Amino acid sequence: MTKNVLREEYLRKRKSIEPKERFRMDDLLLLQFQQFNYETVHTLFTFWPIENTAEPNTHLFTGYLRHMVPGLNIAYPVTNTLTHEMNAVAIHEETIYRTNAWGITEPKEGSVIPPEQVDLVLVPMLVCDKKGFRVGYGKGFYDRYLAQCRKDIVKIGFSYFDPVEKITDTDQFDVPLSFCITPQHIYEF
Repeated sequence: MTKNVLREEYLRKRKSIEPKERFRMDDLLLLQFQQFNYETVHTLFTFWPIENTAEPNTHLFTGYLRHMVPGLNIAYPVTNTLTHEMNAVAIHEETIYRTNAWGITEPKEGSVIPPEQVDLVLVPMLVCDKKGFRVGYGKGFYDRYLAQCRKDIVKIGFSYFDPVEKITDTDQFDVPLSFCITPQHIYEF
């Protein structure tokens, strides 16, 4: 199936999950996330979940890492909607956030962390295929950003659904995930 067909289908599926069931599934995602060794992670690039798209609760994963990795640097994306570029902006306890035109919460200001300094990226997605290619929201921000990162960066996506067989319209600019975590499995690519 194509990205557009999968995007529409899996966004609908994700939104149809009852809130109580989503909370349960988020807890199962966290249990899977806790199976990894994070000794080499010093800088995390995460994202604020968009409630109206029923994204997994990334605050659980970020909070877990904050607790497990002393001195962890945490960054959130700040996007430029004109150039379709994205930066990882460091946050701290006093960070003030704003919601951009697309409904994405991001830091209002902060230091930009160069892509080559990021060790782990939590990547938003709707579904992925069995090769780790994902369907996001269609703007290509993450693929462009990930292309600038080190080759050994760990890219984790979270999905309430198992991977599909194949996304038929991937191209050379698509960057596959390292792992997809579902409530029942960890898929490695």
